[in-house]
Amino acid sequence: MISIEAIYALAIGALVAGGVYLLLRARTFPIILGLSLISYAVNLYLVSMGRLAVGRAAFTLPGTEGHVDPVPQALVLTAIVIGFAMTAFSITLAVKSFVVFGNDHIDGREDA
Repeated sequence: MISIEAIYALAIGALVAGGVYLLLRARTFPIILGLSLISYAVNLYLVSMGRLAVGRAAFTLPGTEGHVDPVPQALVLTAIVIGFAMTAFSITLAVKSFVVFGNDHIDGREDA
């Protein structure tokens, strides 16, 4: 039987692998999606640092039962908001670039 930690680690690995694959494409939209997948993987990794437990808060203060450490949760929430804003900005910039140059290749070359 596969543990929850192994499934969680495989999910993070799959997100990173998909993100790296998309980063290696020569188009702007796959690159933006690849960066988003990697940022999601980093967020999941940060959440996993608080110990994975079923039915408990992700981050608890050491030596206390039921009290939650808000700093890692605030870090992940801030990363999600900044990641969403940067993704929206990048997509807007890519659309404008496509309108101006007529293609979405990262170095401006036409398809061969």
